[in-house]
Amino acid sequence: MKSRIALALTLAASSTFAQDIYTVDKAHSEVGFRVRHLVTKVPGRFDDFSGTITMVPGKPQASSVEFTIKATSVNTANEMRDNHLKTADFFDAVKYPDITFKSTKIVPVDADTFNVTGNFTMRGVTKEITIPVDYAGSMTDARGTQKAGFSLATKLNRQEYGILWNQTLDAGGVMLGDDVEITINIEANKKKAEAATSTK
Repeated sequence: MKSRIALALTLAASSTFAQDIYTVDKAHSEVGFRVRHLVTKVPGRFDDFSGTITMVPGKPQASSVEFTIKATSVNTANEMRDNHLKTADFFDAVKYPDITFKSTKIVPVDADTFNVTGNFTMRGVTKEITIPVDYAGSMTDARGTQKAGFSLATKLNRQEYGILWNQTLDAGGVMLGDDVEITINIEANKKKAEAATSTK
């Protein structure tokens, strides 16, 4: 009996460390969005973000992801508009500087697609959402760094997160749409074994 318990503990300890940890390579990644303005869709992006992806080989359900976007880094190539987006009318970036996502469940759809469920927080409001994420594979670059790629496209209703500002038009209707299209493309770098496990 004791030998069985010891074996079980050994296997549990081994599975705990059998994981690959990746950090987002911001220089080769992007966080973009589009929202309807009158009769077209205006694009924007966030320039400052970070994230950690923990992959357990063969066990996607044991994997996880955490992602943070700095609201003050919003960029629509228009300084006046960007300054407005940082105010309490929109992101209220001083009071709520971080937009975050932390996964709670990952379910494989097929070999390259996963439904990632987690808590998404924006402007102080947290909601559970599920996002389909495509895994683009992995490879090693010329410097010996192993990289993995991920991409996603989803929609959020900004009003659900307290972003209510709009303007009624004289001809009827409103200036801005409520649905925001989100696209994220990630290239992530695998941590070296000693960096991932060191306690120093």
